[in-house]
Amino acid sequence: MKTIKGFLINIQFFTSIPVPMQIPMDKVHLKRAVITFPILGLLQGLFYSLVLYGFLEWTPFSQLASAFALWLAIIILTGGIHLDGWMDASDAFFSYQDREKRLEIMKDPRTGAFGVLSVIVLLAARFLFIYEIVLQQQPETYWLIALIPFLGKQIMGVLLMQVRPAKPEGLGAMFQKAASARDLAFYPAAVLLVFVLYAMADISLAVHAAILLLAAAGFLMFAAVKSVKWFGGITGDVLGASAEGAECFLWMVLWLLHYFAMS
Repeated sequence: MKTIKGFLINIQFFTSIPVPMQIPMDKVHLKRAVITFPILGLLQGLFYSLVLYGFLEWTPFSQLASAFALWLAIIILTGGIHLDGWMDASDAFFSYQDREKRLEIMKDPRTGAFGVLSVIVLLAARFLFIYEIVLQQQPETYWLIALIPFLGKQIMGVLLMQVRPAKPEGLGAMFQKAASARDLAFYPAAVLLVFVLYAMADISLAVHAAILLLAAAGFLMFAAVKSVKWFGGITGDVLGASAEGAECFLWMVLWLLHYFAMS
């Protein structure tokens, strides 16, 4: 029951789906929330794949309209929760100030020009990747799409547990105080289970999924180093920006796979 409630916390925080119940935000439930990040990501990914499949196979709409539907579904389901962090972190980064000033900028409720420009670029790039993936989609495309938020949530969880907090208060610090690095043991088990299932279905699918995994690992190392260098550690905004950046990067990798490995 505690694990279910922890998962419901993830739905409350990271999706626009209403949860009509009061869940205590204590250490026990927040710990379960961190553990179940990958489950939420996988369910999100399966939903994205189903949306795309439904539009391509069950409607008369064009590939452009289907790509737009998927692009929009991602924004609607997440409620743009991480886009705010992306914009705040962009404003802070492009200020070229020291760490303390950057943290102050991220706390400012106003959005600057760099934040607006950065979110336009992010959303435009994601649409480009989705549209060209749709143009070249194959049966395994749907299963690879499902991995993008699955791996993205794992990146977010590892950053949260392994990178020091930039400040003692805030959303990131709250989750860090509730869980520990030992709670990440479920993550590799979840990855292994998914990849075994993919390998049983098709070796080529497993190889392409492994490329996505390696790309995710590379992004994780980059984000872990740069979050400390640029901001002094993890905050809620930095985590949100990392989640958005990770998923956009994985969409780019999947786009390139369709050009060079799946054609």
